[in-house]
Amino acid sequence: MSVKIRMSRMGRRHRPFYRINAVDSRTPRDGRILEKLGHFDPIEKDESKQVVLDIERVQFWLDQGAVPSDTVIDILKKLGVTTKLGEQNKARRDRAKAIARKKSKPFNEAERIAVQKKIEAEAKAVEDAAKAAEEAAKAKEEAAKKAEEEAAAAVKAAEEAEAAKAKAAEEAAAAKKAEEEAAAAAKAAEEAAPAETTEEAAPEGE
Repeated sequence: MSVKIRMSRMGRRHRPFYRINAVDSRTPRDGRILEKLGHFDPIEKDESKQVVLDIERVQFWLDQGAVPSDTVIDILKKLGVTTKLGEQNKARRDRAKAIARKKSKPFNEAERIAVQKKIEAEAKAVEDAAKAAEEAAKAKEEAAKKAEEEAAAAVKAAEEAEAAKAKAAEEAAAAKKAEEEAAAAAKAAEEAAPAETTEEAAPEGE
Protein backbone atom coordinates (compact mmCIF):
# COMPACT_ATOMS: atom_id res chain seq x y z
CA MET A 1 0.00 0.00 0.00
CA SER A 2 1.31 3.41 -0.96
CA VAL A 3 0.94 5.97 1.83
CA LYS A 4 0.90 9.74 1.57
CA ILE A 5 1.18 12.39 4.25
CA ARG A 6 -1.00 15.27 3.22
CA MET A 7 -3.30 17.97 4.57
CA SER A 8 -7.08 18.20 4.51
CA ARG A 9 -8.90 21.48 5.07
CA MET A 10 -11.32 21.57 7.97
CA GLY A 11 -12.17 25.17 8.97
CA ARG A 12 -14.83 27.52 7.65
CA ARG A 13 -14.72 30.28 5.06
CA HIS A 14 -12.00 32.87 5.76
CA ARG A 15 -10.89 30.72 8.71
CA PRO A 16 -8.87 27.82 7.29
CA PHE A 17 -7.66 24.98 9.48
CA TYR A 18 -5.77 21.94 8.18
CA ARG A 19 -5.30 18.42 9.54
CA ILE A 20 -2.12 16.55 8.64
CA ASN A 21 -2.89 12.89 8.06
CA ALA A 22 -1.34 9.69 6.82
CA VAL A 23 -3.65 8.33 4.11
CA ASP A 24 -3.73 5.69 1.44
CA SER A 25 -2.67 7.36 -1.80
CA ARG A 26 -5.76 5.91 -3.47
CA THR A 27 -8.04 7.57 -0.91
CA PRO A 28 -9.97 10.70 -2.04
CA ARG A 29 -8.98 14.01 -0.48
CA ASP A 30 -11.58 13.87 2.29
CA GLY A 31 -11.72 10.06 2.46
CA ARG A 32 -10.73 7.65 5.22
CA ILE A 33 -7.41 8.35 6.94
CA LEU A 34 -4.89 5.89 8.37
CA GLU A 35 -3.69 8.11 11.20
CA LYS A 36 -4.00 11.73 12.35
CA LEU A 37 -0.52 13.17 12.74
CA GLY A 38 -1.27 16.76 13.69
CA HIS A 39 -2.67 20.02 12.38
CA PHE A 40 -1.68 23.37 10.87
CA ASP A 41 -3.44 26.63 11.83
CA PRO A 42 -2.23 29.50 9.58
CA ILE A 43 -4.44 32.02 11.43
CA GLU A 44 -2.69 31.44 14.77
CA LYS A 45 -0.62 34.54 15.57
CA ASP A 46 1.95 32.64 17.62
CA GLU A 47 4.09 30.88 15.01
CA SER A 48 5.24 28.29 17.54
CA LYS A 49 1.60 27.14 17.88
CA GLN A 50 0.71 27.15 14.19
CA VAL A 51 1.96 23.60 13.63
CA VAL A 52 1.29 20.72 16.02
CA LEU A 53 2.76 17.39 14.88
CA ASP A 54 3.57 14.00 16.37
CA ILE A 55 7.11 13.92 14.99
CA GLU A 56 7.71 10.29 16.06
CA ARG A 57 4.68 9.03 14.15
CA VAL A 58 5.57 11.20 11.15
CA GLN A 59 9.05 9.71 11.16
CA PHE A 60 7.54 6.23 11.46
CA TRP A 61 5.46 6.71 8.34
CA LEU A 62 8.38 8.26 6.49
CA ASP A 63 10.48 5.20 7.38
CA GLN A 64 7.67 3.06 5.98
CA GLY A 65 7.99 4.85 2.66
CA ALA A 66 5.20 7.42 3.03
CA VAL A 67 5.41 10.28 0.54
CA PRO A 68 4.69 13.77 1.97
CA SER A 69 3.05 16.46 -0.14
CA ASP A 70 5.09 19.54 -1.08
CA THR A 71 3.34 21.64 1.58
CA VAL A 72 3.98 19.00 4.25
CA ILE A 73 7.63 18.80 3.14
CA ASP A 74 7.95 22.56 3.73
CA ILE A 75 6.31 22.27 7.16
CA LEU A 76 8.59 19.38 8.15
CA LYS A 77 11.63 21.30 6.92
CA LYS A 78 10.72 24.20 9.23
CA LEU A 79 10.53 21.72 12.10
CA GLY A 80 13.95 20.30 11.22
CA VAL A 81 12.68 17.04 9.73
CA THR A 82 14.31 16.16 6.42
CA THR A 83 12.73 13.82 3.91
CA LYS A 84 14.15 11.89 1.00
CA LEU A 85 11.65 13.44 -1.37
CA GLY A 86 12.41 16.90 -0.01
CA GLU A 87 16.12 16.40 -0.62
CA GLN A 88 15.42 15.15 -4.14
CA ASN A 89 13.16 18.12 -4.84
CA LYS A 90 15.82 20.48 -3.49
CA ALA A 91 18.49 18.89 -5.70
CA ARG A 92 16.21 19.21 -8.74
CA ARG A 93 15.44 22.83 -7.90
CA ASP A 94 19.13 23.61 -7.45
CA ARG A 95 19.96 22.07 -10.84
CA ALA A 96 17.10 23.90 -12.52
CA LYS A 97 18.16 27.15 -10.83
CA ALA A 98 21.76 26.67 -12.00
CA ILE A 99 20.58 26.08 -15.57
CA ALA A 100 18.34 29.15 -15.41
CA ARG A 101 21.22 31.25 -14.03
CA LYS A 102 23.49 30.01 -16.82
CA LYS A 103 20.90 31.06 -19.41
CA SER A 104 20.25 34.35 -17.57
CA LYS A 105 16.60 33.46 -17.15
CA PRO A 106 14.36 33.83 -14.07
CA PHE A 107 14.00 30.59 -12.12
CA ASN A 108 10.62 31.11 -10.50
CA GLU A 109 7.68 33.52 -10.41
CA ALA A 110 9.30 35.73 -7.79
CA GLU A 111 12.43 36.12 -9.89
CA ARG A 112 10.33 36.71 -13.01
CA ILE A 113 8.45 39.47 -11.21
CA ALA A 114 11.74 40.92 -9.95
CA VAL A 115 13.19 40.92 -13.49
CA GLN A 116 10.01 42.49 -14.85
CA LYS A 117 10.11 45.19 -12.17
CA LYS A 118 13.77 45.85 -12.96
CA ILE A 119 12.99 46.21 -16.67
CA GLU A 120 10.07 48.52 -15.88
CA ALA A 121 12.24 50.55 -13.49
CA GLU A 122 14.98 50.91 -16.12
CA ALA A 123 12.43 51.91 -18.77
CA LYS A 124 10.92 54.45 -16.37
CA ALA A 125 14.39 55.81 -15.56
CA VAL A 126 15.10 56.25 -19.28
CA GLU A 127 11.71 57.89 -19.77
CA ASP A 128 12.23 60.19 -16.78
CA ALA A 129 15.73 61.11 -18.03
CA ALA A 130 14.38 61.91 -21.49
CA LYS A 131 11.56 63.95 -19.97
CA ALA A 132 14.02 65.81 -17.72
CA ALA A 133 16.31 66.50 -20.70
CA GLU A 134 13.35 67.76 -22.72
CA GLU A 135 12.24 70.02 -19.88
CA ALA A 136 15.80 71.29 -19.40
CA ALA A 137 16.10 72.04 -23.15
CA LYS A 138 12.74 73.80 -23.07
CA ALA A 139 13.75 75.83 -20.00
CA LYS A 140 17.06 76.73 -21.67
CA GLU A 141 15.25 77.81 -24.83
CA GLU A 142 12.78 79.90 -22.83
CA ALA A 143 15.65 81.47 -20.84
CA ALA A 144 17.51 82.29 -24.06
CA LYS A 145 14.35 83.77 -25.58
CA LYS A 146 13.72 85.83 -22.44
CA ALA A 147 17.33 87.04 -22.39
CA GLU A 148 17.03 87.99 -26.08
CA GLU A 149 13.81 89.87 -25.41
CA GLU A 150 15.38 91.64 -22.44
CA ALA A 151 18.44 92.55 -24.53
CA ALA A 152 16.20 93.86 -27.32
CA ALA A 153 14.18 95.83 -24.76
CA ALA A 154 17.41 97.26 -23.29
CA VAL A 155 18.64 98.30 -26.77
CA LYS A 156 15.28 99.87 -27.53
CA ALA A 157 15.28 101.71 -24.19
CA ALA A 158 18.81 102.96 -24.85
CA GLU A 159 17.82 104.13 -28.32
CA GLU A 160 14.74 105.88 -26.93
CA ALA A 161 16.82 107.47 -24.18
CA GLU A 162 19.38 108.62 -26.76
CA ALA A 163 16.61 109.98 -28.99
CA ALA A 164 15.02 111.75 -26.03
CA LYS A 165 18.41 113.20 -25.10
CA ALA A 166 19.02 114.37 -28.65
CA LYS A 167 15.54 115.88 -28.83
CA ALA A 168 16.06 117.64 -25.52
CA ALA A 169 19.38 119.00 -26.75
CA GLU A 170 17.74 120.11 -29.99
CA GLU A 171 14.91 121.80 -28.12
CA ALA A 172 17.40 123.47 -25.79
CA ALA A 173 19.43 124.71 -28.77
CA ALA A 174 16.26 125.97 -30.43
CA ALA A 175 15.19 127.72 -27.24
CA LYS A 176 18.62 129.28 -26.86
CA LYS A 177 18.61 130.41 -30.48
CA ALA A 178 15.14 131.89 -30.05
CA GLU A 179 16.30 133.65 -26.89
CA GLU A 180 19.34 135.01 -28.69
CA GLU A 181 17.19 136.15 -31.60
CA ALA A 182 14.74 137.82 -29.20
CA ALA A 183 17.62 139.56 -27.41
CA ALA A 184 19.09 140.70 -30.73
CA ALA A 185 15.68 141.99 -31.83
CA ALA A 186 15.24 143.85 -28.56
CA LYS A 187 18.68 145.39 -28.86
CA ALA A 188 18.04 146.40 -32.45
CA ALA A 189 14.77 147.94 -31.37
CA GLU A 190 16.51 149.90 -28.58
CA GLU A 191 19.16 151.20 -30.99
CA ALA A 192 16.54 152.23 -33.53
CA ALA A 193 14.44 154.17 -30.99
CA PRO A 194 16.94 157.10 -30.26
CA ALA A 195 17.49 157.66 -33.97
CA GLU A 196 13.79 158.14 -34.59
CA THR A 197 13.60 160.56 -31.65
CA THR A 198 16.43 162.68 -33.11
CA GLU A 199 14.80 162.83 -36.51
CA GLU A 200 11.52 163.93 -34.99
CA ALA A 201 13.19 166.66 -32.89
CA ALA A 202 15.17 168.24 -35.77
CA PRO A 203 12.29 170.34 -37.37
CA GLU A 204 11.56 172.15 -34.11
CA GLY A 205 15.14 173.51 -34.12
CA GLU A 206 14.76 175.14 -37.49
